[in-house]
Amino acid sequence: MQYDPSNAVPNMLSAAGASAAATAAIKPRAQGPLVWLDMDQQQLDDAYDQIVYAPNRDQVGKRRVANSKNTRAVLGMPQRVAYGPSEIEKLDIYRATQSNAPVNVFVHGGAWRANQGADYAFLAEPFVNTGAHYVILDFTNVDEAGGSLFPMVEQVRRAVAWVFRNARSFGGDPTRLYLTSHSSGSHLAGCVVTHDWRKENLPLDILKGATLGSGMYDLRPVRLSKRSKYVKFTDEMEEALSPQRHIDKLHTPLILAHGTYETPEFQRQTRDFYAAIKAAGKPVEFIVGEGYNHFEMLETLGNPYGLLGRAVVAQMGLTGRQSSLR
Repeated sequence: MQYDPSNAVPNMLSAAGASAAATAAIKPRAQGPLVWLDMDQQQLDDAYDQIVYAPNRDQVGKRRVANSKNTRAVLGMPQRVAYGPSEIEKLDIYRATQSNAPVNVFVHGGAWRANQGADYAFLAEPFVNTGAHYVILDFTNVDEAGGSLFPMVEQVRRAVAWVFRNARSFGGDPTRLYLTSHSSGSHLAGCVVTHDWRKENLPLDILKGATLGSGMYDLRPVRLSKRSKYVKFTDEMEEALSPQRHIDKLHTPLILAHGTYETPEFQRQTRDFYAAIKAAGKPVEFIVGEGYNHFEMLETLGNPYGLLGRAVVAQMGLTGRQSSLR
């Protein structure tokens, strides 16, 4: 489903805030001073706290881990390779049987401070079966990085560069490199697609396409929220790592997505990033998952017939090529 936000009803809560709105109706609370748009501090904090809008977070997380274990039982253990000097800088390669196959790199979320690549293996199976290698990244977290997001961004960029330079070593085609991401991983991915790759002596169009789901693309409101308790935001960080402010460096066709049961800010962030890219005349599509919350949206990526799975398979030109070898 392609979506034009100009037709959207400008209701910040909409369906995404149904449960929170219902709670508020039961226990009325006087609104405090506005901190961001029409939100006071508590509303803004809630808008960057997924559990407020997705109470099934832990259930979906357990399902993700279990399904990833099942995927490894089917595909076998991935090829694990170091892409950088530190212990955490490793990636898992789930290989397709085809040679010279396209490659998709996944950047996981977790509020910049949680999760590991192994727990997202379930995403690999549909892509491997459709004829693509799937690469899942591990990288440091903001707590280990002393509150800075810079090391995370630098590592993810380094990983993408490694995959491009080494794709042929595992049967991949470096000229068909794609990116997928979710949540805070989509913030990091946004910093990848707006990076000046000439600094690494790599082509500007290193990525032929990217699908960023349920992300954040401007750090100003995040800095004002309770996430500032563990992220040591600075003016430099806010400016350098806000992808929406660097669209001039964007050379990758994008698909942006969110669910209708996401927090109001995650919906707005995606709408605004889409609108800014479209206004700049650069290729971008918008997908809205009707009835999906933040964590449920990711599950659709792990299904070739799911909302995001179908979109990425089409973006990679793999439609109709599902392998019968597995």
